[in-house]
Amino acid sequence: MKDVERSLPFYRTLFGQAPSKVRAGYAKFEVEDPAVNFTLNGGEWPAVEQGPRHFGIQVKSTGAVFEAKERIEAAGFSTWTEAQVSCCYAVQDKVWASDPDGHRWEVFVVTEDSVDDEVPVPAEIDPAAAEADAPASEEASEPCCAPSCCS
Repeated sequence: MKDVERSLPFYRTLFGQAPSKVRAGYAKFEVEDPAVNFTLNGGEWPAVEQGPRHFGIQVKSTGAVFEAKERIEAAGFSTWTEAQVSCCYAVQDKVWASDPDGHRWEVFVVTEDSVDDEVPVPAEIDPAAAEADAPASEEASEPCCAPSCCS
């Protein structure tokens, strides 16, 4: 986090509450519903080439998604929405927003399982068999929530 103080308005809005603790270059949010313990730490951190593509907060209803959208937009932040999109093996309604450092957040609800993406889950995973079944290159298989998914 480059500037905690600059990011506080976004996170107050995203979580719908004030942080439980604020210090110079530090803020902590303890959200009860949905349960989130989120801490901002300021400073210049080295760039990460491979990191989280985005963060998500799962809520219980499409109404809660739209409440988040209204709250975020009312605070002056831009949003974009997706309805009934198949992503990460589920059908979801979601709203997206980015914090001042460009971290993408989604507030989403799962409306149903996605039949198209289902893959049987083995009862036990044999590491040797899993390695043997792995694709020869990364291009051979795209993971769930690849850049083409959930964007």
